[in-house]
Amino acid sequence: MVANGTGVEMGTGGTRDLQTKAMPAQPTRVTGLTAKPPGPNALYSNIDKVHGDWRDDLIRDGYVVIKSAVPAERAANYRDDMLSYLETFAGGQGFKRDDPTTVLEKHLPIMNEKGMILGYGAQHEQFCWDIRAEPGVLNAFTTIYDTDDLMVSFDSMNMQWPNRKDAQPNTPWPHQDQHPETWNFRCMQGLVNIFPNGANDGGLIVCKGAHKLTEEFHNEFRDEVDKVWSWTPEWYGFTKSGMEWLEKKGLEWVKPCAEPGDLILWDSRTPHYNLPPTGESPRFCTYVCMGPLSDISQEQLRLKKEAFENCRGTTHWPQGLNIIPPGAVPVKRNGEECPHNTWQPRKKPVVSELAWKLTGIPYIQTEA
Repeated sequence: MVANGTGVEMGTGGTRDLQTKAMPAQPTRVTGLTAKPPGPNALYSNIDKVHGDWRDDLIRDGYVVIKSAVPAERAANYRDDMLSYLETFAGGQGFKRDDPTTVLEKHLPIMNEKGMILGYGAQHEQFCWDIRAEPGVLNAFTTIYDTDDLMVSFDSMNMQWPNRKDAQPNTPWPHQDQHPETWNFRCMQGLVNIFPNGANDGGLIVCKGAHKLTEEFHNEFRDEVDKVWSWTPEWYGFTKSGMEWLEKKGLEWVKPCAEPGDLILWDSRTPHYNLPPTGESPRFCTYVCMGPLSDISQEQLRLKKEAFENCRGTTHWPQGLNIIPPGAVPVKRNGEECPHNTWQPRKKPVVSELAWKLTGIPYIQTEA
């Protein structure tokens, strides 16, 4: 459904430098904050409550498109930032935004078959942090949890082009990003769309309303013998028989369409995957997920602080125990570790006060 919104330089090759660079001096920051837990108007706090806005669509369908969470002018600026990132990658490797023939691996950062950039410290590029702190994006998550005290994931971006000649096959991998034995709402995922994203422009595909059948499904499939392997317990992949079960329930797979600056949210229980574009427009987005700081331990906050200071990425879960260390995911070029991958962004980000709070660092309590 669609709803109204509320508005270290990288080298050019050679020896890889994995040394951690010092974070640049940030402005004087508030510290010692105490997180307020979700309030009485948090999503699902009263299952029978009618909100009269996009939350009703989200509860019913398991996803929603919030229009203009990022104003169009700023979304266009972020598009330019992302294209400039590609043009200046590793000192400039030959990509040109107006030349489709340069959309080749030799000119670009390494992306997996789903379009995700998992190396190069991409999660901490300045534009990623600026998007996380966009007021309309933050407001959506504060509305969901009914608290201003949230922490954000250090997730990455997605870039896909139609008719890319050297793209790896991207076959659907329908999944839930939540432990199959936890059936309640636990996490709201999100992405900020950057290019116009119509029916043929690839991107997120969701199984509408399937989040409401999570308990029934996993009770029935608890002992399935052909389970899809997962590197984390917070993930479940649907087999052919699982997909047939969803079909028999009359559930529909839909592709949410979005304009630049729209925020797409989906419940982690909602089965989903992505597809590459087949039309004329690229598909660019950044992933944004936030959760209540009151649910996060001091240990997790300290881990998250270390991740921020060292420009480490995380999964979509905001909690710090999902940090992805260097080398945990392959970033290979021509079968070898990419020589441009320092696991650091081009420059360390300088974050706003809003973004600083979203790191969780101000909520770390001083040990007596």
